[in-house]
Amino acid sequence: MFDTLQDRLQATFRNLRGKGRLSEADIDATVREIRLALLEADVNLDVVKEFTTAVREQAREAELSQALNPAQQIIKIVNGELVEILGGQARPLRFAKTPPTVIMLAGLQGSGKTTLAGKLGLWLRQQGHTPMLVAADLQRPNAVNQLQIVGQRAGVPVFAPEPGNGVGNPVEVARASIAEARRKLYDTVIIDTAGRLGVDAELMQQAADIRDATNPDEILFVVDAMIGQDAVNTANAFAEGVGFDGVVLSKLDGDARGGAALSIAKVTGKPIMFASNGEALADFDLFHPDRMASRILDMGDLLTLIEQAERTFDVEQSRKAADKLMAGGQFGLDDFLQQMQAVRKMGPMSKILGMMPGMGQMKDAIADIDEREIDRIEAIIYSMTPAERANPEILNGSRRARIAKGSGTSVTDVNGLVNRFMETRKMMKQLGQGGGLPGMPGMPGMPGARRPAKQQPKAKKKGVKGVSGNPAKRTGVEQAAASVPAGSAFGAPQSEADMAKAMADFQLPPELQKMFNQQNRG
Repeated sequence: MFDTLQDRLQATFRNLRGKGRLSEADIDATVREIRLALLEADVNLDVVKEFTTAVREQAREAELSQALNPAQQIIKIVNGELVEILGGQARPLRFAKTPPTVIMLAGLQGSGKTTLAGKLGLWLRQQGHTPMLVAADLQRPNAVNQLQIVGQRAGVPVFAPEPGNGVGNPVEVARASIAEARRKLYDTVIIDTAGRLGVDAELMQQAADIRDATNPDEILFVVDAMIGQDAVNTANAFAEGVGFDGVVLSKLDGDARGGAALSIAKVTGKPIMFASNGEALADFDLFHPDRMASRILDMGDLLTLIEQAERTFDVEQSRKAADKLMAGGQFGLDDFLQQMQAVRKMGPMSKILGMMPGMGQMKDAIADIDEREIDRIEAIIYSMTPAERANPEILNGSRRARIAKGSGTSVTDVNGLVNRFMETRKMMKQLGQGGGLPGMPGMPGMPGARRPAKQQPKAKKKGVKGVSGNPAKRTGVEQAAASVPAGSAFGAPQSEADMAKAMADFQLPPELQKMFNQQNRG
């Protein structure tokens, strides 16, 4: 959704690289480009003016930092302002002291309230709550049936005493749901209300009547993030007619310009509490302004990635696989397949890679990732016998031909998978033993990993040069050796300065380096 804004901001920051300090002209040009980027993203005009004014003032007043160059200082200022206009910090749900907690969903028709009710119910159930969905949208055709299907998929019960399709009183249904939740000991009630194609008096009155009948602890305004400036106008109308406590952004994975997400919190003064970024019921989570700002500035969202991994991976299974790999045990293709399938449960690879820092410049390459490649890898591994999966070294030519035929792939595909697996296993084993990355003496081993056993020095062969006969050169070598900390693997850098130098010297693998070069030329 924020691709266009991200590209424009990155181009703006790129123009500042190489400058020793920011002049008044540099600041004016940068603020002008930021203003254009925000306007193109359909951000509210008042928000744009306030944002650029704050950036200009901070850029002028900022003291020259020895640790940050001008581009980094502007990024820091823009990041802080983005977090501010997105709401500052995440706000969790308020739960009632005496259950049930009542959550009312409001919004226009087509904003995704019914699906979002199921997503919120599933999210609450995963948090240890016992939610119940309430079908109070009795106007839209098949709205009740849709909520029942969504609730069944989410594993959340649905209270639907009326068939809908214009039959029944939504206010009475909402009121009766509170008594039903108390009787069956549900601690959270989520009320799905009716929407309209536009804001009208009937919609507002019905929503206000449901609010008065249930006295909700939270009223969440559900807004389609793809409708642009109209989202702000609708939010203001709901704030005046019914009132709401927080905003839920749906369809955040769309290809619109994202102006609603950057405007609605600032204009309404209400925080964005949740975001829905996919069609699956699990594509829903708390909205973190700082993480969203980080994504917009192409600095990644590692915290969300870690949280998704924690929810997806089997900790015990992953620990056993890591022990096999790091302790020199036999890490086989079965273990590799389990880990690959766990990664796949986190979502499409394009979405996972999009959370990594610096991937904004590789959007085209990420978009071209073929998810079916994982299917082909699974087919190849499943075509192997248990013995072949446990020990790929036994795969000779005839075995590989049989596997290729059984998986519907070519022998070249089988060879490529096996070779990549063997190289990766070798590299990870050495990394786990504290030997650093193979061929990269500047890269340290994993913290806490085993150090390789100390080897006895080999006897020098005759004719092999040892200590230099040049006194100046010999002194330089001795000083360099003395500067390496004792016990470090391959002279692994220990200080921050040494680490920074090692990272600067780090070379990407040829395939990734080629991809980066292609993107930079583009």
